[in-house]
Amino acid sequence: MGEATPPRSAARGLAVEEGDSPALPRRRFLSDRGKRFRRVRDAKVAPLGFFDKYPALLTGFFFFMWYFLNVIFNIMNKKIYNYFPYPYFVSVVHLGVGVVYCLISWAVGLPKRAPIDSNQLKLLIPVAVCHALGHVTSNVSFAAVAVSFTHTIKALEPFFNASASQFILGQSIPLSLWLSLAPVVLGVSMASLTELSFNWTGFISAMISNISFTYRSIYSKKAMTDMDSTNLYAYISIIALIVCIPPALIVEGPQLIKYGFNDAIAKVGLVKFVSDLFWVGLFYHLYNQLATNTLERVAPLTHAVGNVLKRVFVIGFSILVFGNKISSQTGIGTAIAIAGVAIYSYIKAKIEEEKRQGKAA
Repeated sequence: MGEATPPRSAARGLAVEEGDSPALPRRRFLSDRGKRFRRVRDAKVAPLGFFDKYPALLTGFFFFMWYFLNVIFNIMNKKIYNYFPYPYFVSVVHLGVGVVYCLISWAVGLPKRAPIDSNQLKLLIPVAVCHALGHVTSNVSFAAVAVSFTHTIKALEPFFNASASQFILGQSIPLSLWLSLAPVVLGVSMASLTELSFNWTGFISAMISNISFTYRSIYSKKAMTDMDSTNLYAYISIIALIVCIPPALIVEGPQLIKYGFNDAIAKVGLVKFVSDLFWVGLFYHLYNQLATNTLERVAPLTHAVGNVLKRVFVIGFSILVFGNKISSQTGIGTAIAIAGVAIYSYIKAKIEEEKRQGKAA
């Protein structure tokens, strides 16, 4: 950093003002001016922080934590289902831990709670309902089939988004985007036909999750507010929790009371059971929050590519951790589907960037 010096016009103004004063000798003026310049020159400039000097490293850290938390969540979530197969209740725990985290954050003012009125609430309710349905059905799929297979099915989400944009919102989808989705559909079909853990509950639940998250995106566009993303996600989590509790009580409540909790405690112990539920809920909330924070730091294209790579990491690590055997066709189909999602994300981000540049021009 260069020394901070006053502009020439300011120096001249000061000389004329004080030099014209008969009570101020010229030597004293020069002395005073020298002292002032030395004070400015000797003033210490606040040093830049490490991440201020290297912002790319901070962005990389956000990506790393996003991937890390997501992988840990998926692995821990599946391990819980291996001894506690109650996805409706676990979904409530995910959201419940996140809501407690948000309430504590509001209590300490990090961040400060944004007020919400009835109009905003009406806009957020459809978003939260779709978020709740998509979350629960994702967990039903995770409990029923291999994690890698659920994520392969969820690779179809861009196809549902494009279909909704074209046929529900009336937006024109370029042919290049439709063509990029062809390998996604082909790859998912190939993987599904020979997936060793395949069952209809897991497959249909993952498809419902795709549809739910598609509608969540549609309603989110209608619910755009000036509220920051952290507060917005907190309110959506609270509403989604309220939506998820009744189905969990109705579908799984009687089984949980009779033998669900007792069986889990008998297998792993009370402390591990409770701690597993707490940590998986915390990881769920944090990875979603980190995904939002990462999006705010990078261009849409970078985030889109990062999201695809995240799915690759989750699929790869889940296969390694759980030792899931996959057929050659399933592996090839999964690779084709992920490649199609990457191409789609790249093309879509480029189109959106061109639109923004056109508006700016």
